[in-house]
Amino acid sequence: MIRREGKRLNKGGEKDRERERSGSRSGLTMRPGPIARNPHELYYLRMQRMREKTDKMEENKATRKLRVCVATCNRADYSKLAPIMFGIKANPDEFELEVVVLGAHLIDDYGNTFRMIEQDDFDIGSKLHTIVRGEDEAAMVESVGLALVKLPDVLHRLRPDVLVVHGDRFDALALATAAALMNIRILHLEGGEVSGTIDDSIRHAISKLAHYHACCTRTAEQHLIAMCEDHTRILLAGCPSYDKLLAAHHRDDYMDIIRNWLGDNVKEHDYIVALQHPVTTDIKNSIKIYELMLDALISFNKKTLVLFPNIDAGSKEMVRVMRKKGVEQHPNFRAVKHVPFEQFIQLVCHAGAMIGNSSCGVREAGAFGTPVINLGSRQTGRETGENVLHVRDADTQNKIYHALELQFGKRYPCSKIYGDGNAVPRILKFLQTIDLDEPLQKTFCFPPVKEWDISQDIDHILETQSALAVDLGGTNLRVAIVSMRGKIVKKYTQANPKTYETRMELILKMCMEAVIDAVHLNCRILGVGVSTGGRVNPQEGVILHSTKLIQEWSSIDIRTPISDALHLPVWVDNDGNCAALAEKKFGHGKGVENFVTIITGTGIGGGIIQHNELIHGSTFCAAELGHIMVSLDGPECMCGSRGCIEAYASGMALQKEAKRLHDEELLEVEGMVDLKKAESVSAIHLINAARLGNHKAEAVLRTAGMALGVGIINILHMVNPSLVILSGVLAAHYQAPVQQVIGQRALTSAQSIQVLTSDLEEPALLGAASMVLDYTTRRIY
Repeated sequence: MIRREGKRLNKGGEKDRERERSGSRSGLTMRPGPIARNPHELYYLRMQRMREKTDKMEENKATRKLRVCVATCNRADYSKLAPIMFGIKANPDEFELEVVVLGAHLIDDYGNTFRMIEQDDFDIGSKLHTIVRGEDEAAMVESVGLALVKLPDVLHRLRPDVLVVHGDRFDALALATAAALMNIRILHLEGGEVSGTIDDSIRHAISKLAHYHACCTRTAEQHLIAMCEDHTRILLAGCPSYDKLLAAHHRDDYMDIIRNWLGDNVKEHDYIVALQHPVTTDIKNSIKIYELMLDALISFNKKTLVLFPNIDAGSKEMVRVMRKKGVEQHPNFRAVKHVPFEQFIQLVCHAGAMIGNSSCGVREAGAFGTPVINLGSRQTGRETGENVLHVRDADTQNKIYHALELQFGKRYPCSKIYGDGNAVPRILKFLQTIDLDEPLQKTFCFPPVKEWDISQDIDHILETQSALAVDLGGTNLRVAIVSMRGKIVKKYTQANPKTYETRMELILKMCMEAVIDAVHLNCRILGVGVSTGGRVNPQEGVILHSTKLIQEWSSIDIRTPISDALHLPVWVDNDGNCAALAEKKFGHGKGVENFVTIITGTGIGGGIIQHNELIHGSTFCAAELGHIMVSLDGPECMCGSRGCIEAYASGMALQKEAKRLHDEELLEVEGMVDLKKAESVSAIHLINAARLGNHKAEAVLRTAGMALGVGIINILHMVNPSLVILSGVLAAHYQAPVQQVIGQRALTSAQSIQVLTSDLEEPALLGAASMVLDYTTRRIY
């Protein structure tokens, strides 16, 4: 249209100019007709139409769908790719999905697993038979070559904008090589990980060919950055399979699935899932380990689901070993080629143990707390949760059998090392940011290694590493989202229910609400920390017995229900210990090797940091500082003893004295607000009375300060800290008298020890958060 209009205008212009020339020759002056245009007008009209054309091209570009090709090679990578494929398919206005299937998917001996892709209602654009049978090293090489011969025609026909490649398989290497040479952008999933076999070399080779990366863990992200990959093209997404398994593993029909695969008599947590693959760099040893594993399982005498190994070199020999042992006919065993992913996660979730060397054991199984025995070297470089027991030198049947005895039937805290269930939305958002006009040639960053706290510098997602902190107080139950720097992003407070059931229900409800809010607040929750009064076994996450203020709260396993509900690791400790941890990470104790924190509130508690570690004691009774006795015949304490610091200096002790003075009409002095008989008298009234010159109130506070000071001197003489930190609502009132008592009564070498008041507003919440933030970021695998 623009071109045709332009021609009309030019033609009209020529006629007008001819008239003008004729008129000038005849001496007449003719007025221009209605379509006459001068050159300047023609120029501006052309420029306007060019701008309109450019705007239209930009509009078409903005509305153009991103053509994404997802290539899947086997049952394992499909479990990671399927959630992304569903996400792409659910956004038809943004994406156009093409599916290519190759490799083991199309082989009958491995279950013809392409059918499950068709059952998921995906249109398979191309099926490429690329596997050369033989299951040895030469066959793997030939399979890569065959794939490279067949892939160019498919990629040329599909012309994708982005090819999504997963993992570390030889098929994936062929895909990445073909796409890179054909100038197709590559998004690589799960790059940067370390597993300890030839898979590492393949995975890193694909990473170097890929243009974009969606990795699962912060360590993997750091590895990619150290490999000189551009950190702006790396997304810390988490594992896509976690999106599906975290959402689907609580199925009501899980027992039907278990019985379908293992028989009617099997019970939950009373069977084993075994999945062992060959190690292509040490085939002979991996076959030996497989044989020893089967012998140990036969001796262990539990129902076992055995999955056939993958198609790597050595798998044929493994199958021969399995048949030689009679596994397929053994009454305790069910040998299968393939289990649909949705059913497989049910089997792993409810298993008594998982054994072998599959990545599923060190990755997905951790999300359920399922105990895992990892055999040999295939996964020893992986990041794992505490549910994994490594048997690197699985050289005897007895060693594997002993590992089964140690692990079978245990349950561990749920781990989210590899994902939090939100990987797919992040990846889709990442895909939308890809600029197809950006130069295709990769640029490497030399040297780009950055500290962990600034490495996630990605425009499309800037999540703050955070913890969920729970403070179980006698009056209120509080939950907070706490950032790595100790900022309370959001806090929730409810009255603490009186019964166990309602209390636990409220804790879970508040935590779930906080987890949902954290996504909108761009906070990545690493775990849950719980601070509570009373004595706690932090190793088991059990509250042994609580204070009298928290009823029905003894011998309570608080870790398991929270971990099961949120799929997060959970740490639990006494509120005094949490206050000490808060000071160590965020307060006066930062960088101090030895110090003591004392909470002065409703009760008296505290924590001791010795050589940078929190002291718990043999029966978790260390740092019960409120129950240090400072008098043989002092007032009765809530613990049942007499003369404890808490009986003199706690808020409850001061309130008791305030009530006594009030009843004797000795509390009120001039300047105080009138106290009616019916009004609740508190420790604050006692403190105000002392400030206004009430000698009786002054004497009570003086005695309380003396008792606390003497107790602290005992601590100084026992553990000799370099600092004492007073925390809680009464801290400011006690600092001066305590420092004075230390100066008068402590040994000369201890008199110089400084007493400070805490600057932290929420030590219990910050301490609960610090357990999570410290352990999840310093864990060594």
